[in-house]
Amino acid sequence: MNLFNNLSAKRSIFFAMALYYELQVFKDVYTLVQKVFLYTQEFPREYKYTLGQDMKRDAIQLVRSIYRANKAKDKVVYLETFLDDFELLKFEIRLCVDMKILAIKKQAELSGLMDSIGKQITGWRNANR
Repeated sequence: MNLFNNLSAKRSIFFAMALYYELQVFKDVYTLVQKVFLYTQEFPREYKYTLGQDMKRDAIQLVRSIYRANKAKDKVVYLETFLDDFELLKFEIRLCVDMKILAIKKQAELSGLMDSIGKQITGWRNANR
């Protein structure tokens, strides 16, 4: 009976933590990554393999941070890393618009998604402080 109670407790702990790919913030970040990959395909050659590659790498790093934050006991470290990388991606997108290699309409679409992501991550971070 004691063994059953111990297994039951472990199972409830396991199921209390959501799988990273079920989190709404993960789904939103995944959509963001897809859009970054799609939009950078249209970059001129001069920027496709420099700024475009950096944007893709930074976007994928966001997914890694969510995965690591979800499985870590100290989530705040990974959420802070996420927010740092997130700000870099925001800067890169703004630079693309200023250099006229990304349409304002696409930037607006990305901004709306990024606002939602930023709020979710900030809330998650604040809940774990």
